[in-house]
Amino acid sequence: MRKQPGLTAFVALTGALVLTMANAGAQTYKADDIVKHFGPAVAPKPAITRGLCVGTEAECARAGQVVEPAKPVSAFDLVVKFKYNSDELEPEAKLNLDEFAKALKTPQLAKQTFMVEGHTDAAGSASYNLNLSQRRAQAVVRYLGGHGVKASNLVAKGYGQSKPIASDPLSGDNRRVETRLRTE
Repeated sequence: MRKQPGLTAFVALTGALVLTMANAGAQTYKADDIVKHFGPAVAPKPAITRGLCVGTEAECARAGQVVEPAKPVSAFDLVVKFKYNSDELEPEAKLNLDEFAKALKTPQLAKQTFMVEGHTDAAGSASYNLNLSQRRAQAVVRYLGGHGVKASNLVAKGYGQSKPIASDPLSGDNRRVETRLRTE
C-alpha cells in the first residue's frame, strides 16, 4: 500500500483546525483586559486648557472646542455560563472569575461597586427563572468574596428570562451572569 503524504498532511491540518476552533469557543479574560474595560479612558490633553463654548457641538467644534459626550460603560460579559437548571459554577467559569477577582482588587477598581446580574433561558416559569437567576448572581458574588473581593462592592440581582441575548429564548447563551459598574 502506498503512502499518501498529501492526504496525511491534510488530515493533520484539519485535526489541528478543529481543535483550535473548539478552544476558540472557550472565551477567557485576563485581569488587565477587565481593568481596561472598566477603567477610565485615557484621552489626550486638549490644546485649550480652559474655555467655555456656548452653542451646538458643530459650532463648538468650529471654534476649536472638542465636545465629546460621556460614554457609558457597558456590561462586561464574564462568560460565566451555567448548565440547564443549575447555579453551580463550571470550571471554565471559575477561571474567568479568578481573573475578575484579580481585576476588582486593583487600585483602579477596588473602590467601585459592581452589579452582578444573573439571567436564565426561557425554559420554566418566569417566577422559577427569576429565583434561579438570583441564585446564579449570588453564586458569583460568593465565589468572588471567597477570593478577596469585598462583599460591599458587589450587588447581586436576578433578571430571570427578561433580558435574553440570543434570539432563541431557549438558547443556553441566555444562561449567564454579567457585571456592570453600579452608577446609582
